[in-house]
Amino acid sequence: MSHFKGETDMTNLTRDFFIGLSNNKLLNSNAKKWGFRLGADKFVAGTNIETVIETIKELNSRNICGTLDNLGEFVSDRMEATTAKMEIIGILNKIHEENLDCHISLKLTQLGLDIDHDFCMENMREILEIAADYNIFINIDMEKYIHYDKTLEVLKILRRQYSNVGTVIQSYLYRAEDDLKELKDVRIRLVKGAYKESASVAYQSKEDIDRNFIKLAKQRLLGDAFTSIATHDHHIIQILKDFVRENNINRDKFEFQMLYGFRTEMHYDLANEGYNFCTYIPFGSDWFGYFMRRLAERPQNMNLVFKDVFYSKDNKLKKEPIILGTLAVTSVLVWKKKKNRKEKIG
Repeated sequence: MSHFKGETDMTNLTRDFFIGLSNNKLLNSNAKKWGFRLGADKFVAGTNIETVIETIKELNSRNICGTLDNLGEFVSDRMEATTAKMEIIGILNKIHEENLDCHISLKLTQLGLDIDHDFCMENMREILEIAADYNIFINIDMEKYIHYDKTLEVLKILRRQYSNVGTVIQSYLYRAEDDLKELKDVRIRLVKGAYKESASVAYQSKEDIDRNFIKLAKQRLLGDAFTSIATHDHHIIQILKDFVRENNINRDKFEFQMLYGFRTEMHYDLANEGYNFCTYIPFGSDWFGYFMRRLAERPQNMNLVFKDVFYSKDNKLKKEPIILGTLAVTSVLVWKKKKNRKEKIG
């Protein structure tokens, strides 16, 4: 039992470490200069839409659709949010021109949610108008819990005018079941949750989160609205495949969804078995926060990038990652000290 607890504590510590990095604005800013020298190209498809087009076409040829996320975080001024809006509109145009089987995932904070509510709504309406003309779905990604109610509020307002918009529900939240009932007619992506949230609002153990995920997925499958079931857990996928078969559920009511670069063979296998499948494809220069959260979710992913990050092809140690490592550790230590100081004051 003590050995198991030690592993759990280490996993939680590692998760906290990477979440701390994902929230560090200095590292996020500098990462744009480093490019993909941290090994992020394993999980991020490229830096611009042109580099991603061929990836989507390849997926489409395998009967796999895509959802594109033009990565962006820490947007604090209107010009940056407007630029993000115009980039998303450009992506919509590209999807339409290339006749791609693909839709858009976006974050409201990237479009000005933290700047001004009405400004964010204007940006969303402009995007949704064009997406509706092209018959392209827009998925609003869920972010930290601090933005949760605001995100649902924006969604509900937009749904009065647009049917081509939905959002994400995280199974680690206690309120997830109630929110899904309220959103029973809305297209939803069901996920476990990628942020570190307080025990006052979210389940903390993997067992509780998984149990709730399965429960919520089954409820959605028995409903009428389309559901994206987003998990890489083959045990959960098998449970839900059995549930679909036992209840004669039409496969057109749902899709399985996984992240680009994760368990790729399973993407192909599920599509070949005749299930609707969608790959979540992140791209863009603002990739650092996303990459760190993927490592936080599954620290074992470090094994996939360790050699690429620290060694060149001729097995010589690279310099940049050492600099990064020093900066990263320093940043997290500062973050930990600030956190501990706040807790003591509180």
